[in-house]
Amino acid sequence: MADNHDAKAKDSRDAWLPSLITETPQEGFALAITLSQKGVAVTQPDAEMRKEKRPEYAQDPDSLIAVSHVIATHFQTVAAANGYWRE
Repeated sequence: MADNHDAKAKDSRDAWLPSLITETPQEGFALAITLSQKGVAVTQPDAEMRKEKRPEYAQDPDSLIAVSHVIATHFQTVAAANGYWRE
């Protein structure tokens, strides 16, 4: 029982995403970018490896388009969570 409580306490300290709710679409887009970046960091936790590989995809149009698609997908999720910022 104590182990479960300790795990929950640690999870709350490590939480970096308290909500998908944002005040504006621009803040929502910034959150979508953050979600994309976090996804990359989780997929490849070695920062040096990410830095080493960046030149390989930085000039590749297909890779850049793929990144844009990932951001757009996250933005779609954030927008839906925010009711598309309708008043």
